Amino acid sequence: MKITGFVGPSGTGKSHRSLWVAKERGIEYIIDDGLLIKGNTILAGKSAKKEPTKLASVRCAVFQDDLHAREVRNALDMNKAESLLILGTSDGMVERIAQRLGYEGTDDIVRIEDVASDFEIQQALISRRQNGMHVIPVPTMELKKDFSGFFLDPLQILKRKGFGRYQVIGEKSVVRPTFSYLGNYTISDYTIYQIVEYVALSIPGVESISRFIADNDRDGVHMELELILVYGYNIKEALTQVKKAVIKEVENLAAINIQSLLVVASKLVVKNKELQ
Repeated sequence: MKITGFVGPSGTGKSHRSLWVAKERGIEYIIDDGLLIKGNTILAGKSAKKEPTKLASVRCAVFQDDLHAREVRNALDMNKAESLLILGTSDGMVERIAQRLGYEGTDDIVRIEDVASDFEIQQALISRRQNGMHVIPVPTMELKKDFSGFFLDPLQILKRKGFGRYQVIGEKSVVRPTFSYLGNYTISDYTIYQIVEYVALSIPGVESISRFIADNDRDGVHMELELILVYGYNIKEALTQVKKAVIKEVENLAAINIQSLLVVASKLVVKNKELQ
């Protein structure tokens, strides 16, 4: 397998340009901060940007954990990968990642100065230092399986094909990692309840919410929802619609993973006067 290193100091825009570099050189697979990426999909690994400290993030990025390294190597073998782009802050880091995955080293090196101007590099550094902004070269919906409680900003990566014409070559998401100096990002249970209530009451046949429980953990939220339904509607259909709508809107609005959602019909009310 041909291995290419993409080298540049932290925060200079490597992740932002990795899809473009891979596209230009016909490279199928990318390793960036502990993740194995193909196109717009995370195939294996875990993100260093999810680690609680910078030290843990560095250890994750260089695949210090044997299980982590084995998972990514197995995915590369299973997919019969022929080319790989490894992102790193130095030649040594790229070589170390390759060796941790069981390869001898790199065949080629691309430097950030080769694909970005000094001005673009400085702008990227400002975004990193002042705003704590990091980029992962996959869409937001793909990240939600692995991230929870992050500011996610989906952006398309475009390549100019001619005057006024652009080609979409991929997507990326701007995130603020756990170890960011900006502090913690939290959403209160009551805010989640307000979203759930608004969504649930918009479903035909739902009268009100009688009980709501939300338990948070590092990977997302577990919710229980008891509803009072209107007599005359199909109960199973109403509960199914509520479940689908709540999962969709909470994940879209709050960027939080819903690990489980139990929806129960606890009571029925009769609103038709003839039935009463």
